[in-house]
Amino acid sequence: MKGSTEGEIVRAAPWVWGQHVAIAAAYGVIYQVALYVSFPQFLLTTGLRLACLLLLPTRYWPAIAIGEGLPLVENAVLCADKFGIPWAVLASFPTVALWMPFLKPLRERWPLHDAEGRLRMPMILVATLGAALITAAITTATLQAALLHSPGKWPDISPMKFFFAYVLGAYLGALTLTPVILALHERTRALGDAPLKLSVIWHSSLFRDIFWWVFPALACMAWLAATTHDDTLRQACRLALLWPVLGLAWRHGWHGTAVGGMGASLALAFTAKGLLDPATIQVQVVLAFALSGTLLVGTRKKQTLRAEARPERS
Repeated sequence: MKGSTEGEIVRAAPWVWGQHVAIAAAYGVIYQVALYVSFPQFLLTTGLRLACLLLLPTRYWPAIAIGEGLPLVENAVLCADKFGIPWAVLASFPTVALWMPFLKPLRERWPLHDAEGRLRMPMILVATLGAALITAAITTATLQAALLHSPGKWPDISPMKFFFAYVLGAYLGALTLTPVILALHERTRALGDAPLKLSVIWHSSLFRDIFWWVFPALACMAWLAATTHDDTLRQACRLALLWPVLGLAWRHGWHGTAVGGMGASLALAFTAKGLLDPATIQVQVVLAFALSGTLLVGTRKKQTLRAEARPERS
């Protein structure tokens, strides 16, 4: 019996290591895509990291850190001469590894869902804020290292101002992507063993609302805000991006907030005039409060949303 057990462990070892390698590779690729499409005001990589740490078992966390760290090491080595060794050391360290000591106690104390199956949105928002602060701290420290390497080269850059911009960008980046991933995960679970079909997606009232009025409204307001020369009109259009979010939240709970928030965030980023644009930051603050509040309130519609996610059976 002992020899049989040892043989099973040996045979299982390559499969276990293969899982970690596959997760590291997949995460590395997705991370690079998220980094490429991120806006300075909305760090989508923050949302990707948070969703993975919330959904994946902790035994896979080292694979995530490796998948994120390897491209960073390569970039740090290539740019070390330009920004200095201290910058290279900080830039090569995966930010997701800094989150783990903070997020692991949260996950152990509060599971993702409560006893009634409802998503613990307060815990997720606390995790989002903590992750945003950690991200801003390491990003600002990396920026400071680059500035010290070349004194006087970028005199207009204030690390403290960038710190608050990074906090806001990381927080909104997480709220842009993480709730959407969690909503998709919940709706997939609600399907059970039934296959996901295009007909199920098309008959979803959430999808139809997005297709028929949310996307056109966001696109029109973003285009008007980006093309107008009237500052008052531009700011009014940016603030109007909140209305589709509130409409989806009212009709579809936190799933609607998740999708609407992603659309509003991307539309707002399209209209931004730089990382420290005061007018954009004002709307970012309003959007952050609105998304946080509607996500908290929207979790009460859990049963309705799950019923909608189930396909009709003939």
